[in-house]
Amino acid sequence: MPTLRFAQPRILDPGRGYCFQMTAPVARQLEVERVLAENQRHAAQIDRSALPSPPGRKLAVLACMDARLTVEKVLGLRTGDAHIIRNAGGLATDDAIRSLVISQHLLGTEEVIVIEHTGCGMLTFEDEVVRDQIAAATGVNVGLPLHPFRDLETNLREQVELIRAHPWIKDVPISGLVYEVETGRLRQVA
Repeated sequence: MPTLRFAQPRILDPGRGYCFQMTAPVARQLEVERVLAENQRHAAQIDRSALPSPPGRKLAVLACMDARLTVEKVLGLRTGDAHIIRNAGGLATDDAIRSLVISQHLLGTEEVIVIEHTGCGMLTFEDEVVRDQIAAATGVNVGLPLHPFRDLETNLREQVELIRAHPWIKDVPISGLVYEVETGRLRQVA
């Protein structure tokens, strides 16, 4: 049964003056309904009960959440090969580092790859401007930093260094790769 929902606000950039545009209500099936139906088909086709908890390739990946980046396909990984940690920008936030620490110390990963990508939305806005607009739209200012950045490669190198510098991160190989959305190729930056 379709559910009546309001579409998400769109952030527009007319001449770098950010503004929100609310769209009209739309009737559509919730994605969770489609996902649950697809999962029934998936579960009927595969038995993963024998997969161990530690990742088989002893790899942890920190990547941007961008929908154009399918980490497993880009890296040639299968279920059970690696821990995949994702957030907006592929940033070494406290929570991402927490996940890497657990991945290394409790589940035995021995290598980290950080992946950012061309055309990242984190390159397109200024933190304070967007936070102020969201606060105005919601009526609540929570002071949540959004962490945009200006230069992709510089930011990637900084994330790799933040991970390396953390006292609980093991001395393991940590690489920084840029995924080129336009070509599907990876290039090493750090």
